[in-house]
Amino acid sequence: MKGKPKNIKEYKKWSYETLGHDMTVSKVNYVEGAIEHAKTKFIQSDFWKEVIENLQNYNQEYYAKTDYYLFKSNYNPEVLTKPYKSIESKCFRKNILLNKRFPNEPYKGWVNPLECFPKINDLIRTSIVVKYLDGIEFIIDKLKTTADKFGLNFAVHFEARETGYYAVHTYLKHPLEIPKIDWDSKTETFSIEIQITTELQENIKKLTHKYYSQKRDLEKDNKEKWQWKYESDEFSVNYLGHILHYLEGQIMEIRSKK
Repeated sequence: MKGKPKNIKEYKKWSYETLGHDMTVSKVNYVEGAIEHAKTKFIQSDFWKEVIENLQNYNQEYYAKTDYYLFKSNYNPEVLTKPYKSIESKCFRKNILLNKRFPNEPYKGWVNPLECFPKINDLIRTSIVVKYLDGIEFIIDKLKTTADKFGLNFAVHFEARETGYYAVHTYLKHPLEIPKIDWDSKTETFSIEIQITTELQENIKKLTHKYYSQKRDLEKDNKEKWQWKYESDEFSVNYLGHILHYLEGQIMEIRSKK
C-alpha cells in the first residue's frame, strides 16, 4: 500500500506490508493475556495494596480538614486493562496521526502491538474519583508519598484542553512480570495510568466518551473553528466541559466562605 493510511482499515494493511506487524488471533490473545497478567500483579503489588488499604484513612483525614468527605465510604477504584482494539487504535495514532516524521518512524520508534508494553502508557489504568476539586491535589500527594516509599517513579500531568477536558493523569512506572509469547516469563516496566478526577467531570466523560473515541482516529483539520459552529456536536460537548469546570471552581469558592 502506498501513501499515508487514513483510517484503521488502511493502517492494518499498511502496518502488515510495511512493518511486518502480522497480528494473528494467537498474537492478539497473547497481548491481551499478558496485560491481564500484569494487571493481576499490579493489584497484588505493595503500592496498590497500601493505597487501597488507606482509602478510608484518606477520607477521614480530608473530612477532618474540610468537614466534607472525599468520596463514598465504600469506595474502591476498579483497575482496568486496554483491549486490543484500543491498542491498535493507539498504534495508529502514534505511528501515523501524531507522527510528524512520516513516512519515517516516530522519534521513539515504531510502536509494535506485540511489544507495546513499555511504549503505551495506559495498558493498565484506573481512576480515583473525588467529590471536590481540592481533593485532586490531596490524592496526588498521597499517591506520590506511597510511590516514593516503594522507590517507584511517579509523574503528574494536569490536563486542561481547549475541548473542555479537565482531569489529572498520573503515571506510575512499575516493573511487572508477564509471560513471553513462548510461555517463559520476563519483566516489563509498565506505565500505570491513575486518573484523578471529580464526580462531575467523570459523569461528563462517560457521556462524551463515544464521541471523542470516534473523533480521535481521524485526521485533524487545524483550520476548523468549532467555537463558531454553535449547531455542531463539538460546540455543545466542549463547552459543557468548560462550564462544569467553572461550576466546580465556584463550588469551592462558596464552600470556603461557609
